[in-house]
Amino acid sequence: MKFSEQNFTFLAWTVTATVAVLAILAWGQGIGWQLGSLSTYGIFPLLGLLAFSLMWSMYAVGFGRRRWQVGNLGLSQYYKVIPLVILAAILLHPGLLVWQLWRDGFGLPPESYWQHYVVPAARWAVLISSTAWLVFIAYELRYRYRQKSWWKYMETLADLALIGIYFHALRLGSQLQHGWFRYVWYFYGLSLAVFLIDSYRRKITV
Repeated sequence: MKFSEQNFTFLAWTVTATVAVLAILAWGQGIGWQLGSLSTYGIFPLLGLLAFSLMWSMYAVGFGRRRWQVGNLGLSQYYKVIPLVILAAILLHPGLLVWQLWRDGFGLPPESYWQHYVVPAARWAVLISSTAWLVFIAYELRYRYRQKSWWKYMETLADLALIGIYFHALRLGSQLQHGWFRYVWYFYGLSLAVFLIDSYRRKITV
């Protein structure tokens, strides 16, 4: 199969839009589409689902580009818009939770998390997500440092952070505890493993 840059760009936007819609559908079904009575606690999970789903789609697009040897010239707008949307979701997902917990008188993290957000058995998932959040924020420095020889280690940390977020969501995401979206999430996990194996195999053989 061979794609032109124009056709592949259309495919990239389609895949990204599809995973975003799936995340919104899963979230909406999880709250029974009771949009009129939404609180911040009800909104912030959607941002987490969107952040991971959109990041997954970028890994899928990267895999497709490598697999079909497609240039990125037609994807310039895609690579400008989607990372900004992801960054906004990454900032707002924990930010809204922290703000609402503080507003409700529960203080600031980590105490507000430990006492009012997760049970002790799930604290590992919060620790993973907090570490991953720091990695993702640091990754925004790529425009300044991506040409440095050490930046490849930052890319590896970002890959590990995404894997961590996958398991964080699987443990804490209410939309992932049952129903059809849990199986979509399994697909994301398996396909992400394929994307990463392909990426590192190519790096090793270059």
